[in-house]
Order: sequence, then C-alpha cells, then structure tokens
Amino acid sequence: MEKVILLMAVFTTCCSIPQDLSGKMLTFPKETDTDHVKLMTPKTRFQAVTACVRSFTDITRDYAIFSLATRTRINAFGIFKLEATSIRMLVQDAVADFPELSIPLNKWVSICGTWSSETGLTQVWLDGQPSSRRFIHQGEPLNEVPITILGQEQDSYGGGFDLKQSFVGMMQDVHMWDSVLSPCELRRYASNRNFTPGNVLNWRAMEFQKIGKVQEEDNQDQCTA
Repeated sequence: MEKVILLMAVFTTCCSIPQDLSGKMLTFPKETDTDHVKLMTPKTRFQAVTACVRSFTDITRDYAIFSLATRTRINAFGIFKLEATSIRMLVQDAVADFPELSIPLNKWVSICGTWSSETGLTQVWLDGQPSSRRFIHQGEPLNEVPITILGQEQDSYGGGFDLKQSFVGMMQDVHMWDSVLSPCELRRYASNRNFTPGNVLNWRAMEFQKIGKVQEEDNQDQCTA
C-alpha cells in the first residue's frame, strides 16, 4: 500500500493535465524564495519567442515577470522588472534594458517580450504600446528542454530563487509563441480581443504545477448576477 501511495504522489507531482484557465488568475500572496508556478511544454526548439503576461502588483522593487531556463542557459528567455522605471529582457544570458517603462501599481497591466534569433532584436510591449527595438543575441536558437517559472527568477535550472526577486500579486492570461507576433496581434492581446492563443504556452490549455501558497482563483473581472 505504501508503494502505491508513493507512486500516486510521484505521478501527481510530475504529471499534469492541461487546464482551461479562462476567467482564472494565479495569486502569489507573499514574498518568498520558494513559492512559484512551473509551466510545462513539450517544445524544445525556438527560433523566436513572444511571451505575454497580464499582472497586478503593488511592489516597487525588482521582480521576475517571466523566467525560462535551460540547462546551459539560466537566462534563456526572461522578462524582469527593475526597481527603477525599467524592464529588462534576458535572452541566452544576454541582457537588454528598456528605461522609462513604468509599470503602474494596483492595476492590471499587459506585458509582452519578443525576440528573434534571426535578427537578434528584442522588444517590450506594455499595454499594447511598443518600446524601441534593441539588439540582444543573434544566430543561436533556444534548443534544450526549458523550465518556465512564474513568480520567481531562476538562478539555476528550475531553482536558485531569491526572496527579493519574487513576484507578489496576481497573474493571468499567460501565453507564449514560437514566433514574433505582429504589432496588430500584440495589440489584440493587450485589449483581450480575439488574439491567437500561444502555441507553446496557452492559458486556455495550460499544463502547470503550483508550489507553495500560490492560489488559483476566479479573476476579479468576473461578475455574477
């Protein structure tokens, strides 16, 4: 019986069924170096990436928005909020900072980051408005099994979390594509109007694991009579 229980526990921890999270949000209720959400995808090769998140927070320090690591590249692809009014893009351990991009507090904000290995260019889209485009890393696609984390910045493959880089607040509508979306598609995501769901990570069919006190809740846009 003990062996059966152990096998069931391992299966629950390691495997998941895609869930439709439409109308849901993930709440990260406290500063921590453990609590996070792990997102799963079978894809392992990316010539380009677009990742989008809708978030709500009241913290002003640095924090991770989206963290994707591989075994050889801890910062394979990431979006990171700096304490100053800047957003940092990370690709293949290279860095590009975008100054004067202020994320409003206590308000839902859509944040997207794009990158193409062909051009080496990266860009941030904040509430449907683009930043300038910057060179970050060219000619090397992401080509390993990724671990994607919400709520923490990975300083090792799937771990190495820092309390002072943790996200506190709510997230929803997380999507990732293996292409650079068009400006029109990015604006449709920002306005939540008939955008094409992610083909790598899809909020409407998400495989994920919650670790710690992270809560899955109805989002606060939902009203009942």
